[in-house]
Amino acid sequence: MLRIAFALLLAAAATTAHAATATTGVAFVHGTGHQTDAYNDYWQPTMVNSVRQGLVNQANYVVINCDFDQYMWDSRAAGCLATQLTNFINSRGITDLVVITHSNGGNVMRWILSNPTYDSRYPAIIGRIRWVNALAPSSAGTPLANAVIAGNVFENAVGWLLGYQSDAVRQQQTSWMAYYNQNYLYGTSGRPALPKGFWDVIGSDVETAVWDGDSYCGGYSLNVGLEITQAWLNSCSDGFIECSSAAAAGRVWFYDTARMAGGEPLSHNQSRRACFGLDTILRNDL
Repeated sequence: MLRIAFALLLAAAATTAHAATATTGVAFVHGTGHQTDAYNDYWQPTMVNSVRQGLVNQANYVVINCDFDQYMWDSRAAGCLATQLTNFINSRGITDLVVITHSNGGNVMRWILSNPTYDSRYPAIIGRIRWVNALAPSSAGTPLANAVIAGNVFENAVGWLLGYQSDAVRQQQTSWMAYYNQNYLYGTSGRPALPKGFWDVIGSDVETAVWDGDSYCGGYSLNVGLEITQAWLNSCSDGFIECSSAAAAGRVWFYDTARMAGGEPLSHNQSRRACFGLDTILRNDL
């Protein structure tokens, strides 16, 4: 209901002239890792191409490729994101930008939203954003980051997820994110609100069974790896992020089982893929 009310208020605030001339675009912001081809390697074409069908001009999309193995404020992380968003906004004349983030990408985006004076490009980006759809954001960190930094070894199947002892993983330790949330980031309890909506999509479980076709969406081996890492997490988690962390910043849009086809949960891997109707929900949101 909050999501609907927010959309209605946004629509009421817009003038008829603006509504007629707004140019809507969508940006896909990946999670932890140094991406050079996130379209194919991280999101995959089926996801991106399904979502952008919701645009009036389907060419108005950008898939971000940055080094999110760095701390969120690093020039190779938030600086790179700001560069690519600014170039996209300017080259396509975007006046209404929906940003879709996944995992740690939500932290990098939240850094920009929370620190408008840190970089001269940030205010213009913030001014164009309608809202951020944060898929499985690690807003309060994850115990998996604690374990990685402590030296525990994880399966190779989730290497894409953890990045091992990178600065981004250090940043996502639960105690570190608590510090950042209290001092540098907006949107969590007791802190100022973010200047634009930050809407959380929360994955609550990982299901893997060789006889269950749903377990193969997004890649069976990746989902199996996430089921292994659930041993470090509480019962409500997507294999990487606990539900409480995903819900820590902004507002909850929905939990997976409430909206996915067949009431399916979304593993952390599946929440960046066209699984169980997620892509259709994001498409319709544009």
